[in-house]
Amino acid sequence: MRLSGLQRGVLSLYRHCLREIQKKPADVRENFKGFARTEFEKNIALDMKDFAAIEYLLRKGQRQLEIYSSPGIRNII
Repeated sequence: MRLSGLQRGVLSLYRHCLREIQKKPADVRENFKGFARTEFEKNIALDMKDFAAIEYLLRKGQRQLEIYSSPGIRNII
């Protein structure tokens, strides 16, 4: 099955999130993983043809990832 560019972007963002989670302290990784999963699941029912919303959420997710990837962020609740 071929994926669209937006689908590849979403999967890429999710994989990038999982990679960044591995850089966090072991005792809080589950918190970050749960947060990432919840954020993606919130929008799972989004219409695949709603390109504007998907692009907006991708940009928002990339900004959040950039913030939470900072070494100063130790935990997320």
